[in-house]
Amino acid sequence: MVTARGADPDNCDEFGYGIGTPGGILVLRYVAATTLEFGGIRQDWLHQLYWSPDGLMAVSYQGNTEFVGAGEAIWAQRAVSHSVQAKPTSIRPTRHTVYRLCLREDPPGLAGLRIGTARVPAEVAAAIQGLAVRGLPEQDGLRLRASVMHGLASLRDLSEPAGDGGGFALRVARALTNEPADPTSLDEWAGRLHVSAKTLQRDFQRQFGQSFSTWRASLRLRASLILLDAYPVSEVAHRVGYSSASAYIAAFRRTFGRTPGQVSD
Repeated sequence: MVTARGADPDNCDEFGYGIGTPGGILVLRYVAATTLEFGGIRQDWLHQLYWSPDGLMAVSYQGNTEFVGAGEAIWAQRAVSHSVQAKPTSIRPTRHTVYRLCLREDPPGLAGLRIGTARVPAEVAAAIQGLAVRGLPEQDGLRLRASVMHGLASLRDLSEPAGDGGGFALRVARALTNEPADPTSLDEWAGRLHVSAKTLQRDFQRQFGQSFSTWRASLRLRASLILLDAYPVSEVAHRVGYSSASAYIAAFRRTFGRTPGQVSD
């Protein structure tokens, strides 16, 4: 079921190419002015790929939540239960779009990935949008499908336990994604992982191109964009780890140019 803040999306358009064959693709394009929720989905026949050019998405799987932006997509193999929420990051009141691709075959770059995130380069983004054109010839649609299939690359595996695999920064990032409000400091994380704070900081720079504090602040603000639809600003501030609403509002304004209240109105 897909809802927009408890209501239906403004629009849902369907585009199909090679339907009924393993090499086919079904594209659903949703448009809404508020948060879109794809709740409690388990598709037993088709793999699912979610991508939005306009904003932030969050995928939940077995209690774990991961946030993705416009350069990433969410992938779920058939028979994997999950839920997805999408919200525009634009501060201006505007409608946003989510594309949901349904496939019978795995993209080569996502082979073996049950549920996780994928990198969406510019050519794949253009191909996805190109598939959602009325009157597109079948041959052209299948050509664009091939561009999507061969252009996707795996980023993160959500089915992995938070403490297994990856580097030190990835372990911390997985834990904080599950609980953005976690107040554990860099030094404390380093102690838990039995490494120095300098080693952990270097690993964050290598993995994410940001320091630990910058990455965590960005995560908290991105998570708050999803929560603003459901909770008052003061509660959102608490839920994402700010000591006061005023500190949260100041950080939000510095990043987005407006206050959380202006966004949620």
